[in-house]
Amino acid sequence: MSVTQQQFGQQSELLAAKFLVRQGYKILASNYSTPAGEIDIIAKDKGVIVFAEVKARRSDRYGIPERAITKTKQRKISMAALHYLKDRHLINVKARFDVIAIRMYKADNVKLKPEITILKNAFELAYQ
Repeated sequence: MSVTQQQFGQQSELLAAKFLVRQGYKILASNYSTPAGEIDIIAKDKGVIVFAEVKARRSDRYGIPERAITKTKQRKISMAALHYLKDRHLINVKARFDVIAIRMYKADNVKLKPEITILKNAFELAYQ
């Protein structure tokens, strides 16, 4: 991954976190990493633990961002989420998986303008 791609990913995750806060979410963790996988953002939304995957695109050339989460990625996120819940003794709390889709469009042919969408309950727990 090039530095610019890495920076774009980090900027996208920061944009997503700020957007979630404006929507009333409380950020609990960012880039939570386990041997099973990583979760971009862990937040709380009205008493529900939210495991959020951020997908950003500069164009739709390779498809829309919300469709970029494969079954394999869902399993990795699910396993990391179970690790987080078990580690914090939160097994009996409500939880869901959201996808934060960010599209960056050129505005005024100079500046990139983000379009952010939340897909709540984007997928179910996938552990097989």
